[in-house]
This record gives sequence, structure tokens and C-alpha cells, in this order.
Amino acid sequence: MTTETLSIREMCDAFDVTPRTLRFYESKELLFPQRIGQKRLFTRSDQARLKLILRGKRFGFSLEEVRQLLDLYHMGDGQLTQLSRTLDLAQQHLADMQRQRAELDEAISELRVQMDWATDKLAEISKNKSDAA
Repeated sequence: MTTETLSIREMCDAFDVTPRTLRFYESKELLFPQRIGQKRLFTRSDQARLKLILRGKRFGFSLEEVRQLLDLYHMGDGQLTQLSRTLDLAQQHLADMQRQRAELDEAISELRVQMDWATDKLAEISKNKSDAA
């Protein structure tokens, strides 16, 4: 993105989002496009913020967590607070994701056992029917 500002359509194309999504993030005060009449122009800052919003969403961060992290950018401490808080939240989300993966792996294993049992049972029933015939 070398352009200084992007229209709503250009933002949608660049980030694969809908205009409704951009308006939603604007209404939640996560994005602050410049307004010229009815037209919205998204600055490089808005573009960077949207990239972080989408990344946070992908990692399971709530919009409120993303907002808080974005708001820490301007603290004047060289992003120390922002990066520290981001790392804390990321560690929590990673632990949650790993727990969910372990639960999913267990469920997959149990489902495979049940499917193997059902396959064996079907084969047994089919064999008994063909032997009886």
C-alpha cells in the first residue's frame, strides 16, 4: 500500500473486507477515516490499524482488547506498554488455543474409534446376512 489514502472500495479490496465491516469498525471507534462530504478516506494509520484489527480477530482477541492495545500506541514510551500488554494477551490466547486444540484432538481420536467400531459392526452384519443367504 503505497497510496497515502484509500477509498472505502480500495480498503475493501486491499484487506478483503466489506464496506459494512469498515463502517462497523468506524462505529466502534477503531478506525477514523477522513471525511470529505459522503466520501471516506482511510489514511496509512487507518490501514495499519485495520491490519492489526484483522490480525487480532484472527488470533481470538476481542474488539475491546484490540481497542485497548491500539490506544496504548500513543503513550509516548516507545510502545513499551503496548508491546508488553500485547504479549500478555497473546500468551493468554495462545494457551486458550492450545487447550482448544488438545480438546479437538481428543474428540477427533474418539470419533475415529467410534467410526472404526461402526465400520467393523457393519462388516459383521453384512457378513452374517450373506452367510445366511
